[in-house]
Amino acid sequence: MKQNLLFVMPSLDAGGGERSLVNLLSHIDYDRFNVDLFLLSHKGLFLELLPKEVNVLPLPQSFQTFSLSLTSSLKRFLSHGQPHLAISRLLYALRNRSLQNIARREQASWQYLANALEQLNKKYDAAIGYLEKTSIYFCVDKVIASNKIGWVHTDYDKMGMDPEFDRKYFEQLDHIITVSEECANVLKGRFPAQEPKVQVIYNIVSPTLIKKMAAVEKNDVYSRVKDQIVILSIGRLHPDKNFGLAISACKLLLDQGYDVQWNIIGEGEEREELQKRISEEGIGAHFKLLGLKSNPYPYLQQADIYVQTSCYEGKSIAIDEAKILHKPIVITNFSTARDQITDGVDGLIAEMNPLGLSEAVAAIIEDQRLKKRLSEQLSILNLGTESEIHKLYQVIG
Repeated sequence: MKQNLLFVMPSLDAGGGERSLVNLLSHIDYDRFNVDLFLLSHKGLFLELLPKEVNVLPLPQSFQTFSLSLTSSLKRFLSHGQPHLAISRLLYALRNRSLQNIARREQASWQYLANALEQLNKKYDAAIGYLEKTSIYFCVDKVIASNKIGWVHTDYDKMGMDPEFDRKYFEQLDHIITVSEECANVLKGRFPAQEPKVQVIYNIVSPTLIKKMAAVEKNDVYSRVKDQIVILSIGRLHPDKNFGLAISACKLLLDQGYDVQWNIIGEGEEREELQKRISEEGIGAHFKLLGLKSNPYPYLQQADIYVQTSCYEGKSIAIDEAKILHKPIVITNFSTARDQITDGVDGLIAEMNPLGLSEAVAAIIEDQRLKKRLSEQLSILNLGTESEIHKLYQVIG
């Protein structure tokens, strides 16, 4: 008999965790498992990439109303005789406005959001909250399951979350999965009582699929001018990804005479601020926000250098994908950087400032032997992680 699995995720909009989930769901053995997926938003770039076997659960009407603008939501709840939900929606809005830290805001507002979400009426063999915070809270509070699993995709301590809030949820999980040894050490240090539950499962990446998708587009996706060096970064336009640093480093490179075109694939709340910075620096012809791309791999394949400017990461899928395509890689010295790159061997780790980043990029541009050596080292590595799915099977039981 097939086991029933539930995955919970806020959305399938662009992001590393979202891409990781789609990759995982593409490798599950559907002869063994029935898979439901609960999303808080049925919009997102990766929805179309879900395997046909995945059943996306409908959203309750109360949550759909809760998701409307504050005024529309309050009017509808009151007109339908649901004052308790109107109060929750108002308190949710006030709570969100009172906290600056995004992670703590999500934690604190869960108690109000939860009132608009019903407990699922199906019992599962395993329920998996595939992203820290709300996905885990939903699994604990709203799902009946024999096995509850929480997935943390980042360095917990770097997010500024309230550990006391999460402690009571982690205590109710059977397993806590994270994506790198460093992230696991952080969780064990922060929640020592939960140490036996913590396990590492790497993000699933498939070299065969990535190379196939990279080869789809043969034409120049960048419209570069002759001999221009193309740099690519991928990530949500969010302060954590530190793309302001990329703008500053690009300006330094241009001032030093390097003809570079720096591109970012991603979308998010920082777009307006980043675009303003690009204009202020006068580098609009050389620094481009490309938005979301359902298939980013031709862009990655055709780039000369891949750069990750993050303040922190768990285990970046984009870096793994750049490695698979043998791109020379520069990353900033975030806490888990050495989980992904051996400095000077398969990439460069730069100091997290404009000068350090620009110098690392310039080193690859100037030294063709270095560039070739980095790419050749990546070409001999075994970079596929499809077998990680078997670790999940063991956790599910």
